[in-house]
Amino acid sequence: MKKLFMIASLVLASVGIGFAQTTPAAPAKAKTEKTAKPAAGPTKKDGTPDMRYKANKDAGAKAAPAGPTKKDGTPDMRYKANKDSKAKKS
Repeated sequence: MKKLFMIASLVLASVGIGFAQTTPAAPAKAKTEKTAKPAAGPTKKDGTPDMRYKANKDAGAKAAPAGPTKKDGTPDMRYKANKDSKAKKS
């Protein structure tokens, strides 16, 4: 009788543990549409410009910074002119 009780309790425990490990299905998230600028050249499936093409690279070129730049061409953030231009973009 003792062995039967132990086997039954082990079976019930393993079934309980098995159900405890399953996670509920996550609710489906709504797909958000990206609003992209019209591209000068080919686009990707999501509508954004494909930057592998020269036409899109030329159209997407960034404007020159307002103040001095570092050797690599990025704006030098030690100067107020570059800090102000960054604040205006945000």
